[in-house]
Amino acid sequence: MPLPSLPARLSRVSSFLAMDVLAAARTKERAGGDVVHMEVGQPSAPAPRRVREAARAALDIGQIGYTEALGLPSLRERIARHYRDAYGVDVAPERVVATTGSSAGFVLAFLALFEPGARVAITAPGYPAYRNIFAALGIEPVDIAVDAASGWVMTAEAVERAHREAPLAGVLVMSPANPSGTMMGREALARLADTCRRSGIWFISDEIYHGLTYDAPAETALAVHDDALIVNSFSKYYCMTGWRIGWLVVPHALVRPVETLAQNLYISPPYLSQVAAEAAFDAVEELEAIKAGYAANRAFLLEELAAIGLGEGPPVDGAFYIYRDVARFTNDSLAFCRRMLEETGVAATPGLDFDPDRGARFVRFSFAGSMEDCRQTVARLRAWLR
Repeated sequence: MPLPSLPARLSRVSSFLAMDVLAAARTKERAGGDVVHMEVGQPSAPAPRRVREAARAALDIGQIGYTEALGLPSLRERIARHYRDAYGVDVAPERVVATTGSSAGFVLAFLALFEPGARVAITAPGYPAYRNIFAALGIEPVDIAVDAASGWVMTAEAVERAHREAPLAGVLVMSPANPSGTMMGREALARLADTCRRSGIWFISDEIYHGLTYDAPAETALAVHDDALIVNSFSKYYCMTGWRIGWLVVPHALVRPVETLAQNLYISPPYLSQVAAEAAFDAVEELEAIKAGYAANRAFLLEELAAIGLGEGPPVDGAFYIYRDVARFTNDSLAFCRRMLEETGVAATPGLDFDPDRGARFVRFSFAGSMEDCRQTVARLRAWLR
């Protein structure tokens, strides 16, 4: 007897190509191949020493159980203090929600804010999980194309045009951005926030790459819009990807709705990860040393990739990605990345993961690994592209 048919919405959820590339790279390695991993935005450094010590101490106590659905009060208070220390913004601890990574944070935020069929603006290129979570929840992504003319960021004018075409329920921005690495300045962020306020549009700011900037520091949307909904994580700057711990800052009116959703969907974030995350704020010296390594990788790749014909693309203000135009070599970035992995052992992510329309001409390289990874990448690509 055949199984019942699957929901139609599942057909609208695409695979995460960066993870597909990682899986292919692991398969090649298991077969004895030599792979340079430039595909996934995962820090090569372990979690800071203080984080590991805090987790070890909690394990020794042995009481690893549920916490409040919104997270440990001490962690929520420490995150609130971080906003005052880092940005000069006062945030009530009651507005902070600890989450099982930013991924769970997105699900909670989208369920709390949007009805099925709601239109939410995102950038193209942009983080692919946004559109796929939207598809799973029946939310309509509205692509705002960004390029050199817009400074590779979403503008207030573009949002106003999209809102005139059909009302938007939300706007979602990421700064610094994945895959572009570009960052919104305070003035651009303020204009966008003002547009959302005047038009009755929810404003969501993904700030997962805050801390990873190379010139000016990143601005939090809370500095320009007190009712912005903030998504952040300990994965990137704090080197805690596998710990699956992040946070939201939500408007007061959303605290209880988000709590109710969190109770039923997740019960609580992992206790051990919450204890460890609180210690991460005391590891700045170690984390800044790690970031200095990213900065060196960034400088090397920007110069050396340009020398082999991969110099066109957005500026890299933050995060640890370089998004480069490969149109002189291919019109199919997915096939290009497959060949590159097979023939050179360099794993990178096709731009189609981030932009279904224009991504065929782009590839993203992550420089979150070692300088040796970067040197190997350039050496192999120089020979391959010749």
